[in-house]
Amino acid sequence: MSSKPFAITLDVGTSLANRTGSWRTLRPVYVNRLPPCNAKCPAGEQCQAWLYHAESGDYRHAWEKIVEDNPFPACMGRVCYHTCESACNRGELDESVGINAVERFLGDHALENGWSFKKPETKSGKRVLVVGAGPAGLSAAYHLARMGHEVCVRDGAKAAGGMMRYGIPKYRLPREVLDKEIARIAELGVKFELSREVTDLAAEMKEGGFDAVFLGVGASLARRAYIPAGDAAHVLDAVTVLRSMEGEEQPLLGRRVVVYGGGNTAIDVARTAKRLGAEPLVVYRRTRERAPAHQFEIEEAIEEGVHMKWLSTIAHADEGEIRIEKMKLDESGRPVPTGEFETVSADSVVLALGQETNLKFLEGIDDLQMENGSVVVDGSMMTGCPGIFAGGDMVPGERNVTVAIGHGKRAARSIDAWLAGRPMPAAEERQPATFGRLNTWYYADAPKSVRPQLDLVRRQTTFDEVVQGLTEQTALFEARRCMSCGNCFECDNCYGVCPDNAIIKLGPGKKFRINYEYCKGCGICANECPCGAIDMVPESI
Repeated sequence: MSSKPFAITLDVGTSLANRTGSWRTLRPVYVNRLPPCNAKCPAGEQCQAWLYHAESGDYRHAWEKIVEDNPFPACMGRVCYHTCESACNRGELDESVGINAVERFLGDHALENGWSFKKPETKSGKRVLVVGAGPAGLSAAYHLARMGHEVCVRDGAKAAGGMMRYGIPKYRLPREVLDKEIARIAELGVKFELSREVTDLAAEMKEGGFDAVFLGVGASLARRAYIPAGDAAHVLDAVTVLRSMEGEEQPLLGRRVVVYGGGNTAIDVARTAKRLGAEPLVVYRRTRERAPAHQFEIEEAIEEGVHMKWLSTIAHADEGEIRIEKMKLDESGRPVPTGEFETVSADSVVLALGQETNLKFLEGIDDLQMENGSVVVDGSMMTGCPGIFAGGDMVPGERNVTVAIGHGKRAARSIDAWLAGRPMPAAEERQPATFGRLNTWYYADAPKSVRPQLDLVRRQTTFDEVVQGLTEQTALFEARRCMSCGNCFECDNCYGVCPDNAIIKLGPGKKFRINYEYCKGCGICANECPCGAIDMVPESI
């Protein structure tokens, strides 16, 4: 009998019998952690999941993944303030992934190719009234329709869209894009009754025989503020100015326009006035850094020729001029008057001091509570009155399109559960995918793709869209910058580095399985996982 070679200590075929995995004290497990982009999206989009499809060129599946949560990818790719990007882990490596730019590319690609939503296979027999055709109401209607419910949307405006149409200028959101994405919702069977303002909700519910209601009325009333003004002073509000841009007659602002306020609406009005041929001046009582408007919008306005006067307030408005008082910051950083004044020529003054929601139509609804001009709702978006839900500008919280879309989705899922008499499922708790878990050595340097902008002359004189979209090539590049934080993207690193051949490939899209009979728990797979999708846990778990 010949002796074994020196290096061989086990008989052939006995590795499994010797159970090399029995040496293990820690075992690797695949995990699906919560990427920061997903966690920060107010609409609840699964950003990392649809980027995974987009980076392989599977645009249809990427778009379908987006519209599981948000029916407006082309619109949101233009007007969302992309908090997902501010949270992106890649921002700690070089620059955040241009998630919003890729979303716009996918949304536009879907419109160009005529993709439509999947219709429900069965009907529930339940009827739901949606009051308000803004982003919250449209989102709720969309999700409810896909769940098989009969949905009727009522709004006092002539066209659907709410503040997306009547509050966001065309140079940011072209109306043909908005119209096409709303039309897809109508194709699901959602009934729109426009130019029909709901003035008595209780009567509407009784006459229509609705099983549930979602309230998504936007903040369309300008907040009132007292400014001393002469009888001849031409004072308007920002909501009226922006809404009038959707009509046949443009607002009569004159050449010298003063906009009073520092929020995004104030900046939108000033940029609109510039395009109408005026010389706009924004007056705001705080510093630029404390202005509610997003800094990139302020910068774009300045580039277009909008003048800013910070730490200033309007003391008096009269025909042809306004009197401005300069402010200064006190020890606590608050603006206080200085007693110093200057006079500025002005043909009109536009007040952009915030908006409020008209809640008069809710009178007579028992158990419905209101605080500080908002409707009180619970975690399921239901008001104190069973069967009546609310979201968007009507409820406390941040007011923007993305938040409203998220409210509509959450309310729709709650309405569906309530109509079926079942509790809302608890939200899945996932551990965060932090930057410290990433093995960034494996990611190549890749500068962020910058969306091109319209030339300055056309920005100042037309309402053509300012920010342009990515090409297919740049969109693919941007999607591939995603590091898939906390979620396996089948890079095969674990399979390649395992010294025990304990990693088993299950096929494309099916990821991997670990053969614990062989795995000794060395942890090399976890250490070398680029995206931090493997945890080492005690063997006893």
